Amino acid sequence: MNSLKLIYIVTICLLICASCKKFLDVQPESDVTKEQLFTTEEGFKEALNGVYTYCATRDLYGGNLTVSNLDIMAQNYTLTDLNLQKIASFKYTDQTLISKYDQIWINFYKAISNCNAILEAIDQKKSIFQDKNFELIKGEALTLRAYLHFDLLRMYAPSYKNNPGVSAIPYVTTVSIKSTPFSTVTEVLDKVIADLSAAKVLLRTSDPILSPGYIIGYPGKVYPDETPTAKKSTETSSSSLFLQNRRHRMNYFTVCGQLARVYLYKNDLPNSLQNAREVIDAKKFPWTESADFNNTNPEQRDKIFYPELITAWYVSQDNNQVDHFSALFTKNDAMYVPSITQKDLIYEKGTVGADDWRRAQWFRDVPSSNNAGKAFLQKYTTNSSPLKNLHPTVTPGLRLSEVYYIAAEASFDSDPNNATALVDTVRKHRGIGTPLPKNISKTEFMTKLVGEARKELYGESQIFFMHKRLNRDVINANGLIYPASNGIFVSPIPVDEQAYRN
Repeated sequence: MNSLKLIYIVTICLLICASCKKFLDVQPESDVTKEQLFTTEEGFKEALNGVYTYCATRDLYGGNLTVSNLDIMAQNYTLTDLNLQKIASFKYTDQTLISKYDQIWINFYKAISNCNAILEAIDQKKSIFQDKNFELIKGEALTLRAYLHFDLLRMYAPSYKNNPGVSAIPYVTTVSIKSTPFSTVTEVLDKVIADLSAAKVLLRTSDPILSPGYIIGYPGKVYPDETPTAKKSTETSSSSLFLQNRRHRMNYFTVCGQLARVYLYKNDLPNSLQNAREVIDAKKFPWTESADFNNTNPEQRDKIFYPELITAWYVSQDNNQVDHFSALFTKNDAMYVPSITQKDLIYEKGTVGADDWRRAQWFRDVPSSNNAGKAFLQKYTTNSSPLKNLHPTVTPGLRLSEVYYIAAEASFDSDPNNATALVDTVRKHRGIGTPLPKNISKTEFMTKLVGEARKELYGESQIFFMHKRLNRDVINANGLIYPASNGIFVSPIPVDEQAYRN
């Protein structure tokens, strides 16, 4: 029996079993049983919150898909651990790596199955929802399903540029014991776009983030340019917890940004640019102020450009997640650490990077007499209790800056001056005042763009996907080149799924 069929069987058993265990073994916030879950609006909210909670664990976006193998394979660190070195050198045949990728595959489809359970039940229960909550919940569930499938595709199948017609992954839309056939890369992308397009229609009329009164900022902090009629962010003052913190959920602008990502992956530049521009032109997400990112008080320093995050996965401190980040990045014996030299090369210290905020604030340099100094990443650090952080601990799902990069790439052929201006805007808000040359060639522009994205998305795993999409070689800190190929870009799917793919 293949692993996907097993997931479906377990899901159905959990849904029909009259027990008091929680929905699909993801813990809701209250004691709603599975029998009751889809009979009330609150039950649907519980189920959806459960999916978010699971996605933010180490199984997915709180670990494996943000601060794990993908970022190691992007050659961002100087590694001493032999197992991590195997990951960095793409030893996919190693049994430890095989087991990890098998488990990630299962984790993806577990979350997708939970989304499908919600989507299969919601249309028949439309009458139980108040206000626009039907559209909101269905829109979020569709977006989650598309988001998860797209990352599955980016990990486990060849890129669209490499082979759009090859068998890729199953795009699962039902809870069933029947196996879902594998779709091609193009078919998966089309199905992702269909789900996101449907979600966009639903969220356009229901998402509170579109309200003029919804002000993006820090919890409890008012921006100087905030209007007198909105003295508190809706994120903190809303009477409904379900409508708060829209950037910790799949919101309307997440859909636009994700569509921009997907269309760019498919090399559909006009549609990619259109969706990216919708995010940019909305001017909903303010650039982080220097005073916040470079605050002299470390306890009140914005470590992650929080106002610019379109979507982020909230990391609970109740599951040792923060300690996990510390063990990976910040402790003196941390596992994922670049050398100071490596970090300074990435951030171009000798030229435009001299004033780069990220190089100055994201790393704690510990020099060494033998030139083996280390730079410890501070992006995911959390203050000790009872000190209050400026913002919660999150892992980024989609950034405003990435949307600018997408718009720049999608518009270069038609308007190179606009493309360079978009990249320069991000650089300006990172302390870099030197603009890109206006007569820059397409080849040099793409090299610069990948370099800028690497700086911005460090420790977030997105840069590996960028190399894969563009079919660009991966180069490690010592200059060793891993030529672009499926051999480095395609993660192994579980053995028991191979027959279904073939």
